[in-house]
Amino acid sequence: MSLDVQSFDRSPDPERVITVLDDDACREIVSALEEPMTVREVSDEADVPLSTTYRKLERLTETSLVSETMEIRSGGHHRARYVTNFDRVAVELDDDRDFRVEIERPLSDPERQLVGIWSEVREETRS
Repeated sequence: MSLDVQSFDRSPDPERVITVLDDDACREIVSALEEPMTVREVSDEADVPLSTTYRKLERLTETSLVSETMEIRSGGHHRARYVTNFDRVAVELDDDRDFRVEIERPLSDPERQLVGIWSEVREETRS
């Protein structure tokens, strides 16, 4: 039996997340980000003008739907790469009838390792 663990973020501002996801260009960019990409690669893949891509990536990064990583290059010319930072976004009403956004995030490699170790410990203690 494996332990199913997911990382959730319940703190983002619902209005900001919904506004960003209501933007056609932002959705095109998120759809294009199957792997880490530079701004130019995102622009080409999503068919969004480069200047617009910069602005939309900034908005997506501010809402934590996209993360910026740095590609370290030996020549000193480092490049930013962008990658989606969620698996699922849910909008729901809480008990006070206020909107709440829940973002399911992928587990990092260290988190996956801990989940695997915990699953093994649970299996051993049940035997």
